[in-house]
Amino acid sequence: MCGICGIYSFYGPLEQPAPLINSALETLKKRGPEVQAHYCRSHVALGHSRLSIIDTSEAANQPFWDENGDHVIIYNGEIYNFIDLRRRLMNKGVSFRTQSDTEVLLKWIIEKGPEGINDLQGFFAFAIFNVKDGSLLIARDRFGIKPLLYHFDGQKILFASEMKALIRLGIPKVIDYTSLQVYFQLNYIPAPWSIYENVLKLMPGHYMKINDGHVQTKKYYSVPSSPLAEYKGISYEDAKNELHEKLEAAVVKRLVSDVPLGAFLSGGIDSSIIVALAAKHVDHLKTFSIGFKDEPMFDETHYARSVAKMHKTDHTEFSLTTHDLLDCLYDVLDYTDEPFADSSALAVYILSRETRSKVTVALSGDGADEMFAGYNKHMAESRARKGGIMAQVLKYLHPGLALMPKSRHSALGNKIRQLHRFGKGMNLKTDERYWRWAAFTDENYPHELLLKPSNQDEYLSRKHELLKHTGATGSDSMNDVLLNDMHLVLANDMLTKVDMMSMANSLEVRVPFLDHDLVNFVFSLPANYKIDNSSRKKILKDTFRDILPPELYYRPKQGFEVPLLSWFRSELKETILNKWLENDFIRDQGIFNPKVINNLKKKLFSSNPHEIHAQIWSLVVFQHWYEQFHEKNT
Repeated sequence: MCGICGIYSFYGPLEQPAPLINSALETLKKRGPEVQAHYCRSHVALGHSRLSIIDTSEAANQPFWDENGDHVIIYNGEIYNFIDLRRRLMNKGVSFRTQSDTEVLLKWIIEKGPEGINDLQGFFAFAIFNVKDGSLLIARDRFGIKPLLYHFDGQKILFASEMKALIRLGIPKVIDYTSLQVYFQLNYIPAPWSIYENVLKLMPGHYMKINDGHVQTKKYYSVPSSPLAEYKGISYEDAKNELHEKLEAAVVKRLVSDVPLGAFLSGGIDSSIIVALAAKHVDHLKTFSIGFKDEPMFDETHYARSVAKMHKTDHTEFSLTTHDLLDCLYDVLDYTDEPFADSSALAVYILSRETRSKVTVALSGDGADEMFAGYNKHMAESRARKGGIMAQVLKYLHPGLALMPKSRHSALGNKIRQLHRFGKGMNLKTDERYWRWAAFTDENYPHELLLKPSNQDEYLSRKHELLKHTGATGSDSMNDVLLNDMHLVLANDMLTKVDMMSMANSLEVRVPFLDHDLVNFVFSLPANYKIDNSSRKKILKDTFRDILPPELYYRPKQGFEVPLLSWFRSELKETILNKWLENDFIRDQGIFNPKVINNLKKKLFSSNPHEIHAQIWSLVVFQHWYEQFHEKNT
């Protein structure tokens, strides 16, 4: 993988851009630790930080020019079908001087223009500068696997793989309070918005064409909201066969690498399927798992071990304690350049760090839960739509459940937590229920927490935009919920988490489930192929049942819960009270209501804290970000 950054001026040449670009590249070194280089010409400056995966030779370094010097590319990603595209170009007389996918990507876009992006199979964020006409093309992959942020002030556009690079390029930093309101509900800030008013994220499946003072943004891909014609009426058995064929093909595409490659193996269904398919094509595939000695409820390594044994992989197991997680806390917080409070990022960071000591590329099972209805909330939504006696009972019992102890760390406490959320959701409309189940707090909380209220019309407009896919088909289909998960949860939480934590360790992670041919097929299937009264991910499990150990099918879905509450009440107590949530700091900062902060601290250290740790964690992440990236660089 790599990191990219650039400046495009609309009016006049740039003044000494090289030092600025080089400073931004310094922040991207973990994305590309091997080579940092730049291209500067008149009104354009482009920077690239390289992690070599395909054609590791110096000739493939970036910025990369065509032979005539007419076009320059900087690129972060992998094009899996580059060999086929290369062959098609060579049949037209196009010559090549490297074996890299970078050169193929550049020459394919030169040949086809922006429409050629539709032919790319892979994940990417790239910029191509046309020296002859002065235009710049910027694009992002279909699902947002690779990030791309930009700032436009009417005079110039600044863009980069990470916010920290944009900060070095000199963006004005004005906190967006509507983004904060969303952050303190979801624990992340969904695209196209960011923590700053004047910084946006290029949406997945979009490209931007910049020329002659004009900026045009165009969508080139969207997940199908209705079945593709060739799959209408497909039988369950035929769908299983097609799914097997398409997923195996997706895995095989992602095995091409000029550096060591392996796979994450959590012990869950998704990563186990990827490993089983990859092991058919790679002898002694390297696989990696993490387990937690002192959290047996969340330790799945015995399942991973059984998969590794069945498929004869070269398996490595990293056995950790929760103190190992605590030890990497500041590494994670220091790298997080926009508030992002999914605490499982700590575990992904450690898995990426340990995996990187053995390989440079890893396959993962991300995306399957959103595509095939794998989350508890999907079963809850399915049952809420169908109704029934239990749903009606919980609808009225949830106020009583609110008073009972809830925790992910015990089976009983976790079940009470789930039933309470389910009962509360039953009283809401479909889109409001989806929003509540996607959030960690209700909408009143940020209103009470923040001193400066957000623009309520802007907030409601954003919320409407973020929920628009829940009714995309105009029917009462669970596919609408999955479609919204693809756009909201997958793109902005799951993929962001994996990209950040893997790139913090210079590890490339590839995602076979997000092959767009596969995604198009899966979203053409009826929802009841994916979820019914008794099973989530039904067709996925049935398709690959024969190549996985039986015990994987007779176990509850496990999520890992970082022991935040324990840390906050012991090892991190002093830092919380005397730094992050210290009274004078809160008052001088002028962002949070001191009374609300004090009430949160009292509840945290009370005998009945409930799930207060989630609210404290989002505050801790914000406060550390504020000191690290906002306050120090203002």
